[in-house]
Parts: sequence; C-alpha cells; structure tokens
Amino acid sequence: ELFLRASIVCSPRYLLLNTMLQDDVDLEALVNDMNSSFESLYTSCSVQTESTSLLHNGQPPRPAAYHTHAQPTSQHQRLCRSQPMHILAVRRLQEEDQQYRTSSLPAIPNPFPELCSPASSPTLSSGSFPQCQPSGKYIIKIFSEDGMGKVVEIPADMTARDLCQFLVYKNHCVDNNSWALVEHHPALGLERCLEDHELVVQVQASMTSESKFLFRKNYAKYEFFKNPLNFFPEQMVALCQETSGTIPPSQLLQNFLNSSSCPEIQGYLYVKEMGRKSWKKLYVFLRRSGLYFSTKGTSKEPRHLQLLADLEDSNVFTVITGRKLHNAPTDFEFCIKPNKVRNEVKELRMLCAEDEQSRTCWMTAFRLFKYGILLYQNYKIPQQRKTLLSHFSAPVRSVSENSLVAMDFSGRIGRVIDNPVEAQSAAMEEGHAWRKRSQRMNILGSPSPLHASSLSGVIHRTQLWFHGRLSREESHKMINQQGRVDGMFLLRDSQSNPKAFVLTLCHHQKIKHFQILLCEEDGQMFLSLDDGATKFTDLIQLVEFYVLNRGVLPCKLKHPCTTVAL
Repeated sequence: ELFLRASIVCSPRYLLLNTMLQDDVDLEALVNDMNSSFESLYTSCSVQTESTSLLHNGQPPRPAAYHTHAQPTSQHQRLCRSQPMHILAVRRLQEEDQQYRTSSLPAIPNPFPELCSPASSPTLSSGSFPQCQPSGKYIIKIFSEDGMGKVVEIPADMTARDLCQFLVYKNHCVDNNSWALVEHHPALGLERCLEDHELVVQVQASMTSESKFLFRKNYAKYEFFKNPLNFFPEQMVALCQETSGTIPPSQLLQNFLNSSSCPEIQGYLYVKEMGRKSWKKLYVFLRRSGLYFSTKGTSKEPRHLQLLADLEDSNVFTVITGRKLHNAPTDFEFCIKPNKVRNEVKELRMLCAEDEQSRTCWMTAFRLFKYGILLYQNYKIPQQRKTLLSHFSAPVRSVSENSLVAMDFSGRIGRVIDNPVEAQSAAMEEGHAWRKRSQRMNILGSPSPLHASSLSGVIHRTQLWFHGRLSREESHKMINQQGRVDGMFLLRDSQSNPKAFVLTLCHHQKIKHFQILLCEEDGQMFLSLDDGATKFTDLIQLVEFYVLNRGVLPCKLKHPCTTVAL
C-alpha cells in the first residue's frame, strides 16, 4: 500500500489533476509531502531487504540501531536529500551487513577444506587453470634396463621403497628387497640409487627433462651393514682429533651412526679443478660437516683445511661416462652434485679414487654422514617384515593335497609307496628325468643340446643369469650397476671360444672370469670349470652345484645378475 501511495503521489497525471482542480495548491506542501513519502518508502524497503537476507542465512534480524536513520532537522536538509544519496547509503548498509553476517555466523566445520587451502597449498585457487595433474597425484615415468618405459601415477608422499614394491608387484618380480630406483642423468653422465626413505616427487622436482628414473637391482645398497670391514679399510678410517686415533672394528658402524661421535674418512683423491680439465692429487677428509682438503700435506689443523663440498644440500653420484670425457686419471670416478645444479658441469665436484674399494668407501661414508640412523632403519625394515610374516610362513595344505600319496607305476599295476625315504628318492628321480631323457636322445643320435648349431634351444638360455653374447666390458658394467658384492655372478658366451662359456664372478669388489669348457668322456659331452675334475651335463646343473659348494671358485654363487623388462 505504501508503494502504491508513493507511485500515485509521484505520478505526473496526479500532479496535473490536482493543479487543474485546485488552483490555489500549496507547492511547498506538495514537495514536502513527496520527500516524506520517498523517505518512508526507502526506510521500509531497506528494513525488508535486510531482514530477508539475514533470515536467509539462518540468523535473527539485526538490532534496530543498525537500520535507524536520523531525520532531517530543517527544511533545507529535506530539500537537499535526493535519490543518489539514498544509493550511497544502501551500499554502506550492505557493507555493514556483510561484516555483521561474517562475524555472527556459527562455527560450522567446513566439509570441503581443500577449497579454502592456503596460498602455499598445491590445490588450485579460484580462477586458476589446471597445469598438469590434480593435487596429490603425480605422473612418473620409469625405465627398465632394456630401454622400455612405464608411466605410473603415484601420490605425493610415496617413497622410493614403496614405488619399488609397487613395481615388483605389478611386474611379478621376485621380492628380495634388492630392487632400487636409480636417478639417471644422461647429459651429465651421472646416476645414483635413491634412498628408500626419499620422496620420489621431491627428487623429480630437481631433475631435468632429459633425466629419468631406472628400475634395477642393487645388491650393495646395505651390504656395508653385513661386512663393514670390507667397505672401510683400517687406514682410511680415523678420528677427527689431531692425534691419529683409530676406531675399533667392533665399534666402526656405531661411530658412523652416532651423531655425537667424530669419525672421518681420510686419504688421497684426485680432484678436478672447477672449470678446468686438470686434476690435482690432494689429501682429503670427509666429515659430517663436509668434504675438506689440506693445503699443507696431511695436516689436520683448521687453518690448513678448505671446504670442497657440503653434504647437506648435495648427493654423491657414480660417473658412468668413463674417464675419457673428463680426462680422469683412473677409472674409479665419482661426483658430488649440489641439488640446485641442473646441467651445469662446471658446478660439479668431480673426484677420482685410486681403486674400487677406496671409491666405495668414500661414497658409503658420504651416505652414512648425511642420513645416519635413517639408513639403518631402512636396512631393518625388510628384516622386521620377514619376522612378522614368519608366523604365517607355514603353508596351509588343502584337502586335495592331503589326499595325495606317492605311487609307483613301474610294475604291471600301481602301488602306494608307504616308506617316506623311498617316496623322496622317487621324487628326486622324477625331477631329474628330463636330464636322463636328453642323455638317451644323444645316444640314439640326436644332436647334442651343447652343440653350437642348437644353442638357441638349450634351456639355460631361459635362465635369468645367462646373458648370451655379452662382452667383457658390458659384463663389468652390469655388475657395477647392480653392486660389487661377493657372489654376484652371470654366465655368458665366450668370445674367444665359440663352444665354451664364461662365468663372471665378483669377489672382494673385484670382477673375475672363469672359462667353462667342454670335455668328452665315453662319447658323451660334459661341461667343466676345473679341467674335468667336476663334470656337469648342462649349465643349470653347474650353477646349482656352485650355489651350494664353492669348489675352485673364491666364493659361492649368491646373487644372479639379472635384468627386468617393465
């Protein structure tokens, strides 16, 4: 009704009609009446809009003090009030209304916290466009040693160990806790194995587009916990004091893992000068605080020590490009790469040791000084997992397996073998039946499986430890990649003798080669590693024997050098 009244009052037809009917109209009274109508209309509309918005949000109406306006006190103020003044007042009231509503809302838990994340959160803000992956998920491409790659989607908190376990499960590999994720930089010629606790996404953030992840075995990852004396020669380990104190062998690893102790690795290293191709032989000290070299012989005085590299923001890498690229004095080169360095070769700290044992000692000590007790925890996790699963290791036999019995069908009718010793011997004979059948076939005149023309069909070529026509240099490279530990081995074809094979074995971090020759006895061909003293019908039987017996080898065959295809 108030709105209709104001419309009638403001209508030109109404004004004209009043002027025509009442010539003695009071114009001043008419203007005052119009102003008062406008003011009452504005007040009622603002109160109604305000109450509606608050009720819409579930709040009670605002107190009257928020929508009370002072009435004009003079006639001049009434005449100056106009519609633009009312619009500004509406805006001011809306701002006050918004402030009041924000402060008076109840504390209701937000069901979508990711929509209100801080600026540092990886979630997308309003108005931004998605770049690549949604928050919390990242795309990682992993390559195998044959060059094939696989793309996987992982969460942001996945560690290197978890990713290796995932790949082992997906590719049906043997889970022996020796798989590792390798950070490979082909442009720099560097690579390193990620520690099990490292986050894969963080490592990928420091890599270039040419860098990639490799999935391979690494048996030497925690081998120093089992045989520390083979990794840390006595002459290279000392205390940081000026006196040349030595560490007892029984407390060697305890001093490395204990952050309060002060062990150090000392010795001569070839150090490449920054930005040059020349190398200098310096006496170097590796401590928890960093890598130092002495400017005066072998002095340990602080005034004679200068910092070469920091351990906190760096990682140690193996150089895979060889000594020709950097003109290294020996083949045992390694590198300390700062995390901020991308493709700048000048920023790398290139080092070179005298032999493989010294290089392994320097690189292992670098890892121990940087990560400390974390490495020991990573080493213990698989063992603790095995302990927990040992209670469930006994297989549960099904009803059909319990109903199986040993049978003998050598006579006219079958009989049940009650004697367990006889049943076990029968099972062993059945397991070697394929060898006896192959021997009978050779006697009847069929080609021997060891003949050069039929090597492609011999069963040993399907074994993971056999690598065919692999060169000596390639076998060294493969063993270096998977760790120089005692018992690492592979078999390959001989390059000098087409009818022979070669056993490549690692012992005391040295790679040795043993030739497997053919020998004939009573018209039958055998394989032998010791000039016929011990003969085998095939390579599988030979490997099975030396896994259990050392024989003429320096150690037993323990870790087969294998490759996997993703």
